[in-house]
Amino acid sequence: MLDDRKASILRTVVEEYIHTAVPVGSGHVASAPGVAVSSATVRNDMATLESDGYLAQPHTSAGRIPTQAGYRYYVDNLAGRASLDRASAQQVRSFFDHTHGELERMLADTSRLLSGLTGTAAVITGPPQETAVVRSVQLVGLSPRVALLVIVLSNGAVEKTTVPLDGDAALAAEVDLMGAGAHLSEQLLGRHLDDLATVTAPSVDPSAGSPVPAVIAAVRASVAPDGDHVYIGGTDRVAGAFEAVETVRQVLGLLEQQLVVVTLLRDVLDRGLQVAIGSETGMAPLAECALVVAPYEVEGEPVGTVGVLGPTRMDYAQALAAVAVVSTRLGRRLTEG
Repeated sequence: MLDDRKASILRTVVEEYIHTAVPVGSGHVASAPGVAVSSATVRNDMATLESDGYLAQPHTSAGRIPTQAGYRYYVDNLAGRASLDRASAQQVRSFFDHTHGELERMLADTSRLLSGLTGTAAVITGPPQETAVVRSVQLVGLSPRVALLVIVLSNGAVEKTTVPLDGDAALAAEVDLMGAGAHLSEQLLGRHLDDLATVTAPSVDPSAGSPVPAVIAAVRASVAPDGDHVYIGGTDRVAGAFEAVETVRQVLGLLEQQLVVVTLLRDVLDRGLQVAIGSETGMAPLAECALVVAPYEVEGEPVGTVGVLGPTRMDYAQALAAVAVVSTRLGRRLTEG
């Protein structure tokens, strides 16, 4: 642990470097609120912080910059100081008060909202389809030979499938489409998506000429789980966050790999971390990056992850506050349906 003075000096260096990206000198630190000591004392303490691994001096006679350990100490002592400003909080409230539509669009829009709040790339993983249960089933006739099946899931997703109706099924659909929809609701409500593949037409409605068999075939073909979906907003911000072109290329390349992104987010949470800095991410391409993550819940169960990815000198207070608020509001919005 650092004494109060060294902790104040380290905090000043971190916050100044976050906002300027310029090595911080002792003179600036000495004049900062809460330090109140001479430049000579600051220089001595900064030298100690450097020898202890919290600061580094990129060039002789230059100021200091935080190391990974310095950022870690700063983040670990942010308790109670991470909150959104009034304008950002209002922006989040307004977004979730007015957002509507299908889950995929909502998550994509939420990732862009979070990117705008933090100035970083934002990553959101969608709820796994195989764990969702059916909340609503509607069967609507579009034409004499085509029906539309709409399934609303407990995770907020909406599955839409067109169902071709041939021969007797088309004739029956004209008079019994509503009855078929009611029958499907009775059979499917409350079931998990991965259970639907086992539903067979005879076990649902064996009557000849019913549109139900064609609908069940469409269900089985369209809702097979295909893994977690990842929604990324603000990839254009990555280019401006790093000086090295190779770093930009590697980070963008990683963000294009959905499975890698999902694994990264889960691994960070599984290790009990909310913030992973540099090597803590476990991925070499992210050595100059930091990741802030939080799970979101639907009906009390964690179903997905909200996160931001940026340089190690990201504004951690803003990122932590934004991720916390957005994950809470997203979970609440999906729970309400």
